Amino acid sequence: MARSKVLRRKVEDIDLSRAATLDALVAQMEAAGGFTAKKIADGVGILRTMFSRRACRTFLSFPAALMATGVRGVLRTLVERRLVDVVITTCGTADHDLARVWRPYYHGEFEMDDVMLHREGVNRLGNVLVPNESYGIILERKVQPMLQDLYDSGKRNVSTKELLWEFGRRAESQESLLWWAWKNEVPVYVPAPFDGSVGYQLWSFWQEHKDFRLDLFRDEQDLMDLVFTAKEAGALMIGGGVSKHHTIWWNQFRGGLDYAVYITTAPEWDGSLSGARVREGISWGKVKEDARQLTIEGDASAILPLMIGAAMAPRRRR
Repeated sequence: MARSKVLRRKVEDIDLSRAATLDALVAQMEAAGGFTAKKIADGVGILRTMFSRRACRTFLSFPAALMATGVRGVLRTLVERRLVDVVITTCGTADHDLARVWRPYYHGEFEMDDVMLHREGVNRLGNVLVPNESYGIILERKVQPMLQDLYDSGKRNVSTKELLWEFGRRAESQESLLWWAWKNEVPVYVPAPFDGSVGYQLWSFWQEHKDFRLDLFRDEQDLMDLVFTAKEAGALMIGGGVSKHHTIWWNQFRGGLDYAVYITTAPEWDGSLSGARVREGISWGKVKEDARQLTIEGDASAILPLMIGAAMAPRRRR
């Protein structure tokens, strides 16, 4: 490539006096040229395109841990404002979303006496503290009656999408992501539904109701229909694991994602799915060769509020 084509844009200094809004700050981060700041700004540009294009079916995938933090509010906003069309996540998302409707979580520290916490009935999730009464105990008390009510209404065979909508409806709280998913009919899929406290409640309920079934095949059929009827497909993927892979796996059958933004803290050199950059998905056909795609290395609890806040802001001329 010719030297003149490489040296096209000059690095510009960030002027904080002109960065009074998230949108303005991100615009200056883009002009600054390096390092993760520019990636964040470029990611905001891709998200704006996904959110604004009616032809684009937008997938949101994330693991449960963020729902234990205040970033739950950011994820909820994406569903509340219908900026995403499909959610793929883990069982723990239902755990934390529902538990926090009824009980609080608390601030903690990464470096704490875990033996002491265990003896005091307090669970540590990073630097978030979850007392026993705010998790398994309250979920058993609330979820079992929900399941019984669902069963008594005649519903004996449900998909995870239907089940989570029913949980959201019965939660009766606008603080709940699942409530907004039910209200706005945004499907939420959990490919591994037994890997968490709500999953345990399902198993426990099944012990006395052996004709109660969770139909995962219906979820997969739904996903197939969503993928094959999409004129364009985009994904905001936060963290790896089953939620990320299920998103890119299904989209390979339509020729790959047209847009993709992935936020991860995992390294690439260990060959893990979580560490795999979006570009690797091109080789599998999970992302299109000409897709607008980007991987941002960093903590989503810091990056995501900035990106979504800027992506939702009205555009201003520079």
